[in-house]
Amino acid sequence: MLNDKRIRIIIGHYGSGKTEFAVNYAMKLAEAGRKSTIADMDIVNPYFRSREKAEMLETAGVHVISGNRGHHANLDLPMVSAEVLTPLQDHSYDCILDVGGNSVGARVIGQFRQYFVPGEYDMFCVVNRYREETQTVAGVIAHIRSIEAIVGARVTGLINNTHLLRETTVEDVLYGQELVDAVSEELKIPVKYISVLEKVAHQLPESLNGEIFPIKMYMREDWM
Repeated sequence: MLNDKRIRIIIGHYGSGKTEFAVNYAMKLAEAGRKSTIADMDIVNPYFRSREKAEMLETAGVHVISGNRGHHANLDLPMVSAEVLTPLQDHSYDCILDVGGNSVGARVIGQFRQYFVPGEYDMFCVVNRYREETQTVAGVIAHIRSIEAIVGARVTGLINNTHLLRETTVEDVLYGQELVDAVSEELKIPVKYISVLEKVAHQLPESLNGEIFPIKMYMREDWM
């Protein structure tokens, strides 16, 4: 994780767990003592945005950037704070961009494509095989290509985040792994992480493609 490129763009279809992964990633960077920021770039989905966990993240040492009206504004307007330019330009930051779930949501970061220089950024696609739009190799590739066309950058890694929330089992993760392995082979890009609840992570075989990435459920309260 610490060897990933300084700018990390996190994409994924609705319900993939993209934001959960992004928040966990930011927390792990903070735990490692990195100067990090997460920018909530999702201007499409009003639910489960990283800005909702701004207080927790900032207490942990992660700077949070949301819309022009602050973390608690829930306005679905295509506006992103100009503050995002600071971590994009300042190389002392580890920068995470939590992007909207489809090509429409990704359009907002196309304006920053000048900062997505090959070899200087990573764009990770979070895949949950249980989501209707990403159940097949063709579906995942279509999603990736639509985002790449808008953003003007290429996906550099895949993340298997196949889950059924707290009911996720090893079998669910392995079911998703089959798909991301096939996409990886087709597109010649690596499986970077296997994002999985901590209670399941230790049960996975070490031979899987990708680094096992234990996560907590920050975005959903215990009753959800």
